[in-house]
Amino acid sequence: MTSGTAEEFTAHRPRMFGLAYRLLGSAEEAQDAVQDAYLRWSSADRAAIEHPGAWLARVVTNLCLNRLTSARVQREQYVGPWLPEPVFTQDGSLGPLESAEQRDMVSTALLVLLERLTPTERAVYVLREAFGYSYRDIAGVLDLTESNCRQLYRRAVQRVATPEVRFTAGGKHQHELVKSFVMAAREDDLAGLEKLLAKDVTWWSDGGGKVTAARRPLVGRETVVRFLGGGVQRFAGGWNFAVAEVNGAPALVVHAAKQLIAVASFELRDGVIAQVRVVMNPDKLAFAGQQFAATAPMG
Repeated sequence: MTSGTAEEFTAHRPRMFGLAYRLLGSAEEAQDAVQDAYLRWSSADRAAIEHPGAWLARVVTNLCLNRLTSARVQREQYVGPWLPEPVFTQDGSLGPLESAEQRDMVSTALLVLLERLTPTERAVYVLREAFGYSYRDIAGVLDLTESNCRQLYRRAVQRVATPEVRFTAGGKHQHELVKSFVMAAREDDLAGLEKLLAKDVTWWSDGGGKVTAARRPLVGRETVVRFLGGGVQRFAGGWNFAVAEVNGAPALVVHAAKQLIAVASFELRDGVIAQVRVVMNPDKLAFAGQQFAATAPMG
């Protein structure tokens, strides 16, 4: 491969990583998919590639479709709740997040909802919603008809629809609420934590069987506060709590001795926390851990 061709691929790499991550919900697998695309790019007939960006999007999408098919089986056997891998987004790792819609498309909440879709539905939805592809372009990527793509998109929208409003608070208010949560956790202030939680709050912990974590969702303010009281007192010695932008929104970051221990994302409703999703599986924190080592969290 010529240096020019390698440089051309490098220019497209961030966009391809963003596409793969939205399709897979895994930063590690997204990196693997992009690397596989690079190998195909390096051996391809460059003269036959009229539009490199479109060619790479097609390759990456189809590589991800293959991975999603096998991932579905693995996730059915996963120990405890499965959550997407967190990614710090202040450095632009997932592309520009300048609007609420762009942030929504990388949110932990939406990535969880996308697990309801078939691999092909997910590909159509992501290409349409996150990258603004026309139905004609999507049809070209997936070797489908435009009519079929429209049907798949409508079905995907219906399947990810939820009666709950995921983002009812502005960025500043959300940051302040998460910051208050962090302060209460630091001080073991259970009464303070209780005030921040919705009555029907749900707490999800993804330990993957690798670390101690609740293997079923915890539902209800009293249940969650009781769980936090026991957990903070038992495990939080030497832990540090901070707020950082993860998947386009303020999140709780737990670390000790420069090692990332957990990342918690929050869903708000009516000014309080309605959903908390905590990733503790060290395998799922590998990519974010590398980012964390190079980027100090927000205060």
